[in-house]
Amino acid sequence: MWWKEAIVYQIYPSSFKDSDDDGVGDIRGIIQKLDYIKSLGVDAVWLNPIFKSPNDDGGYDISDYYAIQPEFGTMADFDELLTGLHQRNLKLIIDLVLNHSSDEHEWFQQSRQSKTNPYRDYYFWKPGKGDQPPNNWPSFFSGSAWEKDAATDEYYLHLFSRKQPDLNWENPKLRDEVHKLMKFWLDKGVDGLRLDVISAISKRTSFPDTDTNDFNETIRKYYSNGPRLREFISEAREKLWNKYDVVTVGEGPGITPANALDYLDEKRGLNMIFHFGHMFMDQGPGGRFDPVPWTMKDFKQVFKTWNDTFADRGWGSVFLGNHDFPRMVSRWGNDGQYREQSAKLLLTLLLTMRGTPFIYMGDEIGMTNTILDSVSQSKDIETLNGWAVASAQGTSEATFLKAANYAGRDNARTPMQWNTSKHAGYTSGVPWMPVNKNYQWLNVEEQDQRETSILNYFRLLTTLRKANNVFSHGTYHPIETAPNIFAYYRERAQEKMLIVLNFSDQVTNLPEEVHAAQKVKVIGNYTDDALQMLRPWEAVVYKRN
Repeated sequence: MWWKEAIVYQIYPSSFKDSDDDGVGDIRGIIQKLDYIKSLGVDAVWLNPIFKSPNDDGGYDISDYYAIQPEFGTMADFDELLTGLHQRNLKLIIDLVLNHSSDEHEWFQQSRQSKTNPYRDYYFWKPGKGDQPPNNWPSFFSGSAWEKDAATDEYYLHLFSRKQPDLNWENPKLRDEVHKLMKFWLDKGVDGLRLDVISAISKRTSFPDTDTNDFNETIRKYYSNGPRLREFISEAREKLWNKYDVVTVGEGPGITPANALDYLDEKRGLNMIFHFGHMFMDQGPGGRFDPVPWTMKDFKQVFKTWNDTFADRGWGSVFLGNHDFPRMVSRWGNDGQYREQSAKLLLTLLLTMRGTPFIYMGDEIGMTNTILDSVSQSKDIETLNGWAVASAQGTSEATFLKAANYAGRDNARTPMQWNTSKHAGYTSGVPWMPVNKNYQWLNVEEQDQRETSILNYFRLLTTLRKANNVFSHGTYHPIETAPNIFAYYRERAQEKMLIVLNFSDQVTNLPEEVHAAQKVKVIGNYTDDALQMLRPWEAVVYKRN
């Protein structure tokens, strides 16, 4: 089970490296950077979708599961990438979107032709209630989750964009097609499948109205954890996944500690999941663009709750950012005065926690949120749709922009910052999305050469994690301390590590339990020792004697 000890590096292909100067990152750009990826000390790469897509939602609307998106390259490029990774002892996890397809997929083009078309039941079609949709479900991307189609005068379900109709897993023919497309990629030799929104593939086919205005509650009660979910997952496992050495990672909005183990089983379920306990904690009832304050108490509790959930069985992932959320250091750290210290602290947290850590590209150098000056600069359908709704409700653009610049997905999708040349060395063309203006001083080349950089600290952490199995497999024991201090033990057999993190701009006394312990410093994000106190955003890992 290599994946239990792996460190995974996530790449958003559009924004990583452009090899042909058309302004869009591509597979050959990733190939050019394989030695850099290897140098990080990671074990696997998770690649966001690379399939043919009209790109309504950043490639999560697939029109052909068997073809590579032309702007990303060719199938030969993909094969070369896979070979290049394997030659460096790196695994590849691909991102499959199986809850929905693109409306430009051949299945949907057939499905919408008539009510008797053989593909009709590959999707969910319903008559309206009078002149209203079949129910009151809201879409993740604002507005109704139903779209009326003139050809048959019925509505189809789309939990996301109207160009992302939901697939009907109740139909065994559809499931056979899904198994077939997964087999195609597994036969190619990919090592893992990240399964997008897998928690929503089983629908409540009576389609009851939601009884809450809290969107995240609607996800939990109506969209996720449906009645046949375990059956669908175990069928795929028995018919397909068990025949390959493959790891399956489910993305799980709506998964809770109470139901997480329903998804995970060594023989019949997924290998691990992404939960969103911490990732939704600063979202109010209105979702992403309704930010609310979060507390360190709640943040620490999420880690305890999920560690308790997986104490005896199941396996979790550890992450603080990805392509769907703001930059890690801007959200959880201090991306101004203490950007270096807080970026290192957050990486320390990720790489000393139980579970499989996932690092999003650019977080290894502490990349920060971008700033949109107007909503029109956004490249993200969720932000653009959110603004359409907010403006119709009378929200000012300045108010909405404040929320979008805090929580929007554009933040994570700005191009990778390689060096100080034009467009940060990402492209010689016009980038599909502007590079963050801070690339002149925040880039890989500068940090590669500076011994005390975030990048080189990250490399030390990956080396430390690999040398000490206690971080992957050991038990987790939090220490009760001041609210801004996050401290915990990791223990396995005779090995005991103590991690202390100061999540604040203030100098804080070392907690008494930590101060009194017999310990040796292993690594920290300040070069010298302060002994009895923690400086702003200080992170220290100790070995207990």
